[in-house]
Amino acid sequence: MPGRLLLACALLAASTGALLAHAIVLSSTPRKNATVRGAETPIEIRFSSLIDAKRSRLTLNGPDGSSRILAIEEAAADTLKSHASGLVPGAYTLHWQTLARDGHITQGAIPFSASR
Repeated sequence: MPGRLLLACALLAASTGALLAHAIVLSSTPRKNATVRGAETPIEIRFSSLIDAKRSRLTLNGPDGSSRILAIEEAAADTLKSHASGLVPGAYTLHWQTLARDGHITQGAIPFSASR
């Protein structure tokens, strides 16, 4: 029985450490499911941990099915920052992938819409 308890504790500790290592989105501009007005919008995603922006990626998928990689600008060590232009009305998805400083890759998507 003590062996099983020790194993359970070890597994719990390992899974908690892996969870804490991932970069979790704390805030974003645009926010999830928000509607932005106009043809341009700033992009900013702040994470729960330090990230390696040089090894991160932002991809914008447009309403016509097109996909484009957005250039990442210099920002705080826990933030990805960019700018999207040429937006037409419709649904967009901002896909992000980042490398936390501890080596864990995290990715996700932020859907939003554009209107005039």
